[in-house]
Amino acid sequence: MSLSDLVSLLEPLQREEGMHPSDIEGVSVLTCHESHGRSPLIYEPSLIFIAQGKKIGYLGDRVIEYNPGHYLVQTLPLPFECETYAEEGKPLLGISVSIDLVILAELVHSSLPVNGLPTDHDLSPKPMDSVAMTPGMQEAVSRLVRALHDPIDARVMGTARVREVIYEALKGEQSSALSALILNQGNYSRVIRILSQLHKSFDQGVTVESLADQANMSVSNFHKHFKEVTRCSPLQYLKRLRLIKARLLLSHDDLNVGQTALAVGYKSINQFSRDYKSYFGTPPKQDVRP
Repeated sequence: MSLSDLVSLLEPLQREEGMHPSDIEGVSVLTCHESHGRSPLIYEPSLIFIAQGKKIGYLGDRVIEYNPGHYLVQTLPLPFECETYAEEGKPLLGISVSIDLVILAELVHSSLPVNGLPTDHDLSPKPMDSVAMTPGMQEAVSRLVRALHDPIDARVMGTARVREVIYEALKGEQSSALSALILNQGNYSRVIRILSQLHKSFDQGVTVESLADQANMSVSNFHKHFKEVTRCSPLQYLKRLRLIKARLLLSHDDLNVGQTALAVGYKSINQFSRDYKSYFGTPPKQDVRP
């Protein structure tokens, strides 16, 4: 199965601009007819496959390109910036596969005795990276997309097809980052726990000292390891997370700017508006749903 064959499989599944759920839980189809400049966003833990077009992600000082020869492994919901490239008559086509932690846990524990997946406490996995497509992954993705063409196949074989794709990713270059979500060892896993807590309570006031205490680390050690993972400080991460959550609220809920600011943890509406414009380039009122 070639990459051009994957394009042919995805073309009939196109919808309007954006990412849309499919008949298989956790699998979304991505279509972009136009290029989009660099803008902030956040992906939930997932595998992103591009069959046509190109995306470039920016995470701190890292530049991460994923195109038809590569796929993105996003193990943590990190705020980053992204550019999208599409040509006239050749839209960007791809799919997103959510990383199901139940499936991943089964695969990690089944693979440990055979593959000897990394368990080193000092290992520093990359929470987001581009990985070259292997023949095995290409076949697994093709089988998954084929299942989307038939509702019965999607219902009966969908979970198995997703499992196969996650297994191929676990065999790849990002195996340590995927395994770390399950194995709960070392400083990387401590940072993962704190990130999970921040996403559940991003509207609450926090201090670096309290986060470090929850991670059972010194403040300096926690700050160092947190920045290694996220490419920003804990408070910078929290601010970016709040602003991205705010943008989603403004565009999807019936909230005004002041209500949105309070909902994401800001006490000052003016400060919220300044931070929002600095991050997104436009004032929040421009993103309020009409």
